Amino acid sequence: MASRSVFKPGILQGLYPEKTSRQVNFLDNALLRAGNFANQTFKHNQKSLSSIAVKIKKQGEQFEKLNDSELQSRIKQIKSALHLKGFEDDTMIDAFAMIREIAGRHLSMRHFDVQLIGGWVMVKGMIAEMDTGEGKTLTATLPACTAAMAGVPVHVVTVNDYLVKRDAELMGPVYQALGLSVGTITENMDFAARRAAYACDITYCSNKQLTFDYLKDRLVLGRNSSRLHLQLNNLYAEQHVKSARLLLRGLCFAIVDEADSVLVDESRTPLILSREKQSLQQLLVYQQALQIAEQLKAGKDFLINHRNHALELTESGILRVEQMVEPLSGIWSSGRRSRELVVQGLSALHLFLKDIHYLVKDGKVLIIDEFTGRVMADRSWEKGLHQMIETKEGCAMSDQKETIARISYQTFFQRYLHLAGMTGTAQEVRQELFSVYRIPVIRIPPNKAIKKKQLPTQYYVTAQKKWEGIVQRICEIHQQGRPVLVGTRSVEASEYLGQLLYARGLPHHVLNARQDADEASIVQNAGTRGGITVATNMAGRGTDIKLAPGINELGGLHVIVSECHEARRIDRQLFGRCGRQGDQGSYEMVLSLEDEIVKKYGSSWLVKALKKMGQRNRSGYRWLAHALFKRTQSRAERHHAAIRAALLQMDLNLQNLLAFSGKAE
Repeated sequence: MASRSVFKPGILQGLYPEKTSRQVNFLDNALLRAGNFANQTFKHNQKSLSSIAVKIKKQGEQFEKLNDSELQSRIKQIKSALHLKGFEDDTMIDAFAMIREIAGRHLSMRHFDVQLIGGWVMVKGMIAEMDTGEGKTLTATLPACTAAMAGVPVHVVTVNDYLVKRDAELMGPVYQALGLSVGTITENMDFAARRAAYACDITYCSNKQLTFDYLKDRLVLGRNSSRLHLQLNNLYAEQHVKSARLLLRGLCFAIVDEADSVLVDESRTPLILSREKQSLQQLLVYQQALQIAEQLKAGKDFLINHRNHALELTESGILRVEQMVEPLSGIWSSGRRSRELVVQGLSALHLFLKDIHYLVKDGKVLIIDEFTGRVMADRSWEKGLHQMIETKEGCAMSDQKETIARISYQTFFQRYLHLAGMTGTAQEVRQELFSVYRIPVIRIPPNKAIKKKQLPTQYYVTAQKKWEGIVQRICEIHQQGRPVLVGTRSVEASEYLGQLLYARGLPHHVLNARQDADEASIVQNAGTRGGITVATNMAGRGTDIKLAPGINELGGLHVIVSECHEARRIDRQLFGRCGRQGDQGSYEMVLSLEDEIVKKYGSSWLVKALKKMGQRNRSGYRWLAHALFKRTQSRAERHHAAIRAALLQMDLNLQNLLAFSGKAE
């Protein structure tokens, strides 16, 4: 392991350390296709990793004998050793043993062997794949505290503000006992509060907040921020002025929770820093565009590509648009701009749907993150689409945004000097993670044997029959006294199921973007006797549903997945809400041939044939339905991987262009 000075601000790395982005070349991908690098690494090191855990626990036996005063003295010695020697194995064994002892005294939780191994994997710059319920929040304290005690600024990155506050609060006693300061970055914090949080030894933050704050720093620093560059240009005296305007202390050491979600799923969307663009009122123009779009017919005047979430005008549609805009003046006199506006109007009407892609709250259009099910309050669609949807919904129209900086998560996280992560589901994307970020995925075995059961998937011909089947399954499990968690893909679906349950007189809770303020209390009660919880993807990650007394004996939590996601990993995350830490549990999928993933990625001829087979109860129906859904998920995963690759290449091209022009991002 490199010296500790490599990972922190100083003479070697400058006052704002970060790596330059790296091109992904052909050799990278060829090597990855040739074999599973991560699994090979694990096979070669499984014994050594297990021996590390033994050494840490043996060292910890000495710390158990010390009183609090003696322990504080030993902590100072470990910090000095980390500053002097860096991340050498012997020094880190002492650090891990001390952190484990502190957690035992202040949280009544000592790290298990699998958590020690997971922490060791991360401090070595890898992703630890640990089953849900294995205690990743506690595991993260090992690499975080070790790096922080060495003087390295640490960012613990997770997927939302709720987890930021929860995890920092839960682990706070450990950091405090080690003499480490902890900050949190959440929505609506001012500059001073953010800067103070980033100045702490360890900072908990969401990937979105962190990346936007970095973009703000880039605007201050410009393209070249190294100390050498400043000296060569006689600007070093100005660095202190610039530093006062910076938020972060560079990109030194990051631990990414739910790493596959942050580094893969969310990397499809570029992060854009913008400002309001002063322009003339365009409400009338958007209203006219929507009126024209409403008169066009799907299949004749325009074609919808569900897979790419796009549409285009046909020749017939172009002619109709030209005829309808002829009496109009102003911006409508431009043929190209007229077509763009109408396409935006069609997109607002047919591609972006209320309670699926967005919801309307307090007179505002709020985008829903398809992967997390949460509202992205400060996000807006580009090129007037957001204003078009506001007009469609009768909301007050917001000002358009002008882009002043942009970056993708792929490019951003490549810039960390040390990047590591943890998640319950990374095997399916291990090759992409290594190709883009150079991070191997190491599978960590569970602490206790997994007892949850997978029940056969139910395939229905129509969505209506599927929902009826789901309600029936809920009734059956509810009568057993077991709690039930039903996962849905959208706000609309969760509320529709809620209505069906209400009609049957079944008490339940619905958790989606509308109830995000009640998330903690809903999750807290989700494991009670006979409890029924209907949730979007909000319940799929970072949610620990604790079973009430006696529930485990009844069979534990039962999870029903009502629709395949476009990534198998996200389905697995929902499965992981049950059977945690050796508890009983079960899960099943209840699907229909009218599900969204089938419409977007299924073969139409096969779907038609299956519908006929299902209606006539023909043999082979279940087998073919299973093959259909497996194939559609694979298609979806390949499609999204191609989008991510294209976005990364676009980012690299943009960087080269900016480097040539001398502009900042």
